[in-house]
Amino acid sequence: MIMSAIVGIFYLAFVVLVIAGFWKVFTKAGHPGWASLVPIYNAYVLLKIAGKPGWWLVLFLIPIVNFVIAIIVSIEVAKAFGKGGGFGVGLAFLGCIFYPILGFGDAKYQSAPALN
Repeated sequence: MIMSAIVGIFYLAFVVLVIAGFWKVFTKAGHPGWASLVPIYNAYVLLKIAGKPGWWLVLFLIPIVNFVIAIIVSIEVAKAFGKGGGFGVGLAFLGCIFYPILGFGDAKYQSAPALN
């Protein structure tokens, strides 16, 4: 009983850290932090941060294509903050670790890459 409570507290702290990191990334990019909490809208704002058109949101609904699009968007978000492609891959596969690093680190939002 005690052990499950301790695990639950650590899990809750981890979730709060990830949400706060994602919120901070949005605010660094000049968007409202609350947008990171709203499903679908947060993906739309993330596309804007990455410099991708809003209609790409439809691509997130297509199986397998959504996986590729998520990686591309993550790499572009990393580039928008002056990070490399490796950091972008980290955002894609280990977002729960890399988004807090991006949000609470010293990375500055430079600008969204040009629309492709």
